[in-house]
Formats: sequence, structure tokens, C-alpha cells
Amino acid sequence: MTDFRERAAALDAGDPLAPWREQFVLEPDLVAYLDGNSLGRLPLRTRDRLAAFVREEWGGRLIRGWSEGWVDLPTQVGDELGALVGAAPGQVVVGDSTTISIAKALHAAASLRPGRDELVLSSADFPTDRYIAAKVARDRGLTVRHVEPTPDGGLDLEPVLGERTAVVLLSHVDYRTGALLDLPALTSQIHAAGGVVVWDLCHSLGVVPTGLDAADVDLAVGCTYKYLNAGPGAPSFIYAAERHLPGLEQPLPGWWSAADLFAMADEYSAAPDVRRLLSGTPNVAGLLAVREGVAMAAEAGIEAARTKSERLTSFALDVLDEAGLEVLTPRDPARRGSHVTVHVPGARAVTEAMVERGVVPDFREPDLVRLGLAPLTTSFEEARRGLAVLTDVLQE
Repeated sequence: MTDFRERAAALDAGDPLAPWREQFVLEPDLVAYLDGNSLGRLPLRTRDRLAAFVREEWGGRLIRGWSEGWVDLPTQVGDELGALVGAAPGQVVVGDSTTISIAKALHAAASLRPGRDELVLSSADFPTDRYIAAKVARDRGLTVRHVEPTPDGGLDLEPVLGERTAVVLLSHVDYRTGALLDLPALTSQIHAAGGVVVWDLCHSLGVVPTGLDAADVDLAVGCTYKYLNAGPGAPSFIYAAERHLPGLEQPLPGWWSAADLFAMADEYSAAPDVRRLLSGTPNVAGLLAVREGVAMAAEAGIEAARTKSERLTSFALDVLDEAGLEVLTPRDPARRGSHVTVHVPGARAVTEAMVERGVVPDFREPDLVRLGLAPLTTSFEEARRGLAVLTDVLQE
């Protein structure tokens, strides 16, 4: 039997990101928190920043806060986040919920290919992606074409791409299994077929280097409350390549996307830059929380986060293998994100039993337990403790 306690201690001792853990609120009542892929822990600096905002800016400056900096936050924070995903300034805004951002991105992408009538996505994508794609397709007269993941978690797009392909919506990391797609290669393949790609980065933002500009991506969307630790319901981002911005259309024009924000013009004229993807008044508190999460991720380094993520998931796979459990996550670290999924009967009941013992994982009906391993907040010892509880529950 492998001594995983000793191995975890050695890995933690050699982990350059270990000090970051102390910069978050750590729950004294938990044995392990393994759900950072759903909601990240609260950074201490975010707690302090929001308290100062409430006390000094909202409470002290009131409406003057808009002219003193709030009005520029969607694009300023967008540029800061854009640097994490390999986007040059002027291509990212932060402001809406993920669902709204996906709808905007899909409508915008469809507007770039008016002569085509098919929208492609994976049948295994997150429900919001599938629901919104179906609605956008109905609104724009498109036909939805689904593609099934291959047994190894990849996607074979060749049978569904063609001269009718307008838009392809893809999730960088499979929310169920953690399988990671080859973003540059698939983007190139879609472009070769004449289509436009929208990438959902919800489960890779902050833990997987993306390189959107380098990969020639058209549009991308991602949430900030997972590995960026921006809090429940924190606003998402939309990326649009600079080459598309001049004529990009989106379905929810509002005063924040107008060319002159305060002109209150009778007729709408879209902003010529990335602001054209905004709609209404942004959530200032949410944007400030995103800014703090982005700053922490940037200071720690996306490459360092990726290295630790691979080590954490490899460690988890070794523990789960020795316990004889069925893991659905790819074995190749280059082909997985930062969560590991175990196939077990009665996943909901297993999760509830783990929570009763102080371990918080996640489940997906009917038989998947997801174990989120966040590089900045999860230690190897914490992962070991959580996995030990999982194996104990299943043995019982």
C-alpha cells in the first residue's frame, strides 16, 4: 500500500504555490473542500476590498463613484482578465451572467456567417450551453447539429462540418469528465470549414493557458466564480477578436453598448469597440471581486497553476486507482482540466455522506462524483483527506 500521507506531505513541501492557500478564507469545519470547480474559496483581499467599497465608495461617494472610475470597470477588468487568456487589450468585457454572455456570443457569431444555417455543439455540453444554443438556433433559423464525445473525451467534428456550418460552440473542459479539448487544433479545423467558433472557458479559466489571440479564436465566454474565486454569481466575460468588432452584432443593445454612453440618443448607434458587447448597468461589486481574483491568478502565474493542477490531478488518480475506483477523467495530464470525475452508483447519496463527514465534492446525476482541485487553494494533504473519506464511504 502506498503511503499517500507521506507523499502528500512531500508534494506540499515542494509546492511553490503552497503559500497562496493562506490568502483565502479556510473553513474550520471542513476536512476538505473539493468543489472549487463550482465555487472558489473567498480571497481575504476580496473580502477586504468589498468591505472598503461598501464603506468608502458606495457609502461615501454615492453616484459620484461612476465618474470616479466605476464606468470604466467593464473594459478595464476585461483587459486584465484578457491577459490571462492570451488576449490583447480591447477585446474583452466583463459584465453579464454566463448565460447571457453565451447568448450574446452565439448571436454575434451567427451574424458573421449570414449565408450559413447550421449551429454545431456537443451533446454532452453543460445544460445552459445546449438550452441557449437551441434558442439562438430557433431565433436565427439555424439547424442544430450535435456531435457525440469520443470514448477518450475528444470530439470528432469532421462528420458535422461543412459548407452550411455557421457556428460551433465548444467547451474547453468537459464539465462532467474534466476532458480537455485541443483548442488551437479544433479552432483551425472549424475555420478551414468556413465556420466561426465560440469557446466556453468556464472550467479552464485560471487553470489552463488558453492563448486566444495566438489560436485565432473568434469569440469566447467564461465564468469567474470557479478558479478565479470572484464569488457566487460573479459576472462573466466575453472575448471577441479585434478583427470582428467593427461589424459585430449582439441581441441586447443597451445604453452601455451605445457609441456615446451619456448622449441618450433617440436612435441606437453601437460603440465601435468591445463595449458594443455590453448591455445594461454593470455590477460594480462583482467587477471589483473579479479584479481581485484576476490579480491573484496573474501574480501566481497561469503556467504555475497549470503545473500544480496536473500534479494534483495525477495524485488524485493514483489514490483512486489504488482504491480500485472507476475514473472517467483522461489519464494524460495534457488532456484534462483541474477536476477528476469518479463513476459511482448513487452519486448524490455518496456526496451527501461525504458532506456529513466534512468533505464537500460535487455530483452529477446519476452516477458521477466530481472532485475539484484548485491550484491556489487545494493542498495535496487536503486532497488526500478528501479522497480518503470518499473511499471510506464507498467501502461502507
